[in-house]
Amino acid sequence: MDKDLAGKVVVITGASSGFGKGAALEFARCGAMLALGARRDNLLEDVARECEALGARAVPVPVDVSIPNDVEQLGRAALDEFGRLDVWVNNAGVGALGRFDAIPLDIHEQVIRTDLLGTLYGSHFAFKRFVEQRRGVLINIASELGQYTLPYYSSYSAAKHGVVGLSTAIRQELEQADIDDVHVCVVMPAAHDTPFFDHAANYTGREVQAPAPLHDPKQVVDAIVELARDPKNSKIVGGDGLVKIVLKKIAPAGVDKMMGSTMDRIQMDKAPPAPPSPGAVEEPMPEGTGVSGGRGEGKSPL
Repeated sequence: MDKDLAGKVVVITGASSGFGKGAALEFARCGAMLALGARRDNLLEDVARECEALGARAVPVPVDVSIPNDVEQLGRAALDEFGRLDVWVNNAGVGALGRFDAIPLDIHEQVIRTDLLGTLYGSHFAFKRFVEQRRGVLINIASELGQYTLPYYSSYSAAKHGVVGLSTAIRQELEQADIDDVHVCVVMPAAHDTPFFDHAANYTGREVQAPAPLHDPKQVVDAIVELARDPKNSKIVGGDGLVKIVLKKIAPAGVDKMMGSTMDRIQMDKAPPAPPSPGAVEEPMPEGTGVSGGRGEGKSPL
């Protein structure tokens, strides 16, 4: 049990795999009470059972975060079951890779709905309850791509920039209202070995190549849990992400050129051919059920 988190009510979206599943299990080990949301209800029930086997109470709620009513139902389920909210983690996300004009518009739109609007919906529900309570921790999972960009990740980069901006604006409102015990935290992971790359829509004409270095997702899981315990405004996870963000501020033109040529070489030139795929953007898929994607760490091409 963790004396700071035991008995806390934690809501997590995207809890069927990746960071969300890892965070659910870690919060369960700490003695938290959990409301878990994801589209894959069968996997969500499995995660809830795993959490309960660790001694936690866990409520699985099938939810598509791109639908406002679904997010409301997740929040209501947490309140009905536990009576309050302490921590809300907006983690659900999808991606689409390919040249901007090669990705169908409906896929771009759904990436924005899931990654940005889904975060907005969850933030809106949690924020109102936290302000009423005068306490709470909102944790929004953005990306290193919320601070700089890569080619072939256009709508994903746009959404994650939006998550960073949304979180900052909410935090400023709390400061203006002198509400000191409601916190808005942003996690900006570099590339980590989660099922994200299995689930991403792919319109590159090539097999999806995960950027390197590819970090252990436990780093992000630990960062989420630590922010719930000791909130900070932002956390970049992955040393290479911090370096790239700093370099982008110092020499933006050079970084844009370097990252563009690197991504073009890795994703568009050297990868084996592959047919177009919408991945899990519009509908969930059975593949990719673990915290890890099973790729392991790689060396940086930079």
